[in-house]
Amino acid sequence: MSAHCQLTGRRPRFGNSISHSHVRTSRRFDPNVQHKRYWLPSEGRYVRLTLSAKGIKTIDAIGIERAVARIRARGERV
Repeated sequence: MSAHCQLTGRRPRFGNSISHSHVRTSRRFDPNVQHKRYWLPSEGRYVRLTLSAKGIKTIDAIGIERAVARIRARGERV
């Protein structure tokens, strides 16, 4: 499963680890992605979303209904 947020679209970024001797090796910066289950009152069911920590805070601010509308507007299935 790819580590990406369904709401904010955050995905892994890539960079280098630099050792003490300054040797560079590839590494991956993963977002803080978690699975959350929310009750969607308009449909009378739960939806399970993969969200970053920022996405969870966004849902707390705007509400689950508006968040699901944003996800669906982007063409993603919920």
